[in-house]
Amino acid sequence: MKIEQFIELKQKGLNMDLIWMLQKIHEGKETILIDGIISSLLLTLERKGYILEGLVTQEGVELLDSLKEKKIKTKKFPKIDDVFEKWWKAYPGTNEFTYRGKAFLGTRALRTKKEKCREKFEEIVDEGVNAEDMVKALEKEIEQKKEESYKKNDNKLTYMQNTLTYLNQRTFEPYIELIKETKQISVKSNITDI
Repeated sequence: MKIEQFIELKQKGLNMDLIWMLQKIHEGKETILIDGIISSLLLTLERKGYILEGLVTQEGVELLDSLKEKKIKTKKFPKIDDVFEKWWKAYPGTNEFTYRGKAFLGTRALRTKKEKCREKFEEIVDEGVNAEDMVKALEKEIEQKKEESYKKNDNKLTYMQNTLTYLNQRTFEPYIELIKETKQISVKSNITDI
């Protein structure tokens, strides 16, 4: 493995244990559960979208193929500060907004304690959560809340947490899963279209 491949794997929050496990699943080989280590690896691979229901996803196959070819697609990863700023700007400042020409009045600030949020954001990314996925999850949640507000004529952003609470309670996690499930469905439908 070239140093560039190792660095890219590290940036994706992957280690050789995870790659080994992904390869074994891809080869269809059974693994023995050892003190929860293997189940922890499986959960991590599933959370990152490399396996789904015990099978290697298209994303997982592409990762393994890129390692076999002795090259990993070079992709510039944005600096964590840049992604945090993108996330911060995406987070509504207040619960007041206009959607499809309809105005919804707000009553409170949602963006608070920026530096504490930056620290928490970095901590979450260090745990292996993809920073870009956090931005996409936030955008998805806001989109759903605005659409729901429009349909029900009730401001659903009123129920949105402030930024620090949102990060501390990891409110983004179900939305990351929703985005990944949608992506998996799209990949499966494209495969069946062939």
